Order: sequence, then structure tokens, then C-alpha cells
Amino acid sequence: MNNPASAKTGLDALLAPEKSIVILIDHQPFQFANLHSHDPVIIQNNVVGLAKTAKAFGVPTILTTVLEARGGLLIKALQDVYPGQKPIDRTTINTWEDARVVDAVKKSGRTQLVIAALYTEICLAMPVIQALGEGYDVFAVTDASGGVTAEAHDMAVRRMVQAGAVPITWMAVAAEWQRDWAREKTATGMAEVVGTHGGGSAIALAWELQLLGTPHQG
Repeated sequence: MNNPASAKTGLDALLAPEKSIVILIDHQPFQFANLHSHDPVIIQNNVVGLAKTAKAFGVPTILTTVLEARGGLLIKALQDVYPGQKPIDRTTINTWEDARVVDAVKKSGRTQLVIAALYTEICLAMPVIQALGEGYDVFAVTDASGGVTAEAHDMAVRRMVQAGAVPITWMAVAAEWQRDWAREKTATGMAEVVGTHGGGSAIALAWELQLLGTPHQG
């Protein structure tokens, strides 16, 4: 792709499952060990919630690690969402410089990249900025990513926004994919993910389901 990224306003600027592809980068034990911008437990919860949401909507998801032999396997909770999928193990710090990842994106035909990574300032910022330059619409999932410090995370988000990326949280991704509660095919799956990983939103959802007399599995 070499076309300019599409406008950031209007209905077409919102995420759509049929246009989206998710890339989850380096959620490995070594990376979590030096994660200080967020509580690591929250990042794990959020990235797993994002992965489950993508699966519920049939959105293709690329899993990738860096130097797996040293940095460790993908965290189990995330790998368990896609038990049969082997992550692409890279040597490149910038995921977008690994031809296997780029080829998988091109093969999908999707133009909206939803990306989360450890660390925000390196493994998220680099591919986001490069993919933007190649004409993709890029959404950086800030609460499923984290940096070595709060400042590093925040400065990276600012840098990506200046480059044209859209910062977004994982439940906002889910809401844009769903868009209409009348889409019953995906509503149940989305509700199940939010009920498990949604924090306060999960509590509110459980209350609403209780009022409706609907059993909640969470």
C-alpha cells in the first residue's frame, strides 16, 4: 500500500471488523519484567481481552515474539486464545521490518491495523510509524501496551499521534467493531469477553444481565 491514510473523521474512520487485522507484539515474560508504566496484571488482562475480542469478531490476529529463546514464550493466557498458532519469532526490533509479518498483513487485504506491544516506545512506535508511511490506518491500543516508564509510554503515544496514528483502548476497539447491539451474531461473544476482562464494565454488565434475568457466565 502506498495510498495516503484515510481521513480521521466520518463513519469510515471508525474500526470495522471486516477491515481490521490485529498485531500483538512481544507480550513475553522478559518484556513484562521491565514494564513500569502500568500494572503488568492489567496489561495482561487487556491484551488477552483484545485477543479474545478479535477472535469473537473473526478478525485475523498475528502473534509475534522477539528472540523467544531468550525472552520467553508468549504469555500462556494469550497463547491459550490461539492454541494452534505459532507466533512469528523475530530478530528485528521493528516488527514491520520482518517480511513475514508484512506479508501476512498484505495477504489479509485488511487496511486497519490494530496493534499492541511491549514496549510502547520501541516495539509499538516503530511498526506503527512505518506502517502509517505505507498508507495503512493504524490504531495503537494503549492499554494493552506499556513502556519501561510512564514517561516513555506517554511520549511514544504522543509521537505516534503526531505521525497520524489513532490511540485507542481495547474496549473501545470492541465497541467500534460491534457498533450495533442488533448484531446478535457477535454481541454475545463480545459480552462474554467484557464480562471476564472488563473490570468495572464487567460489573455493570453483570448487573444489567441480572435485571434482564439473563444468566451470566464470567
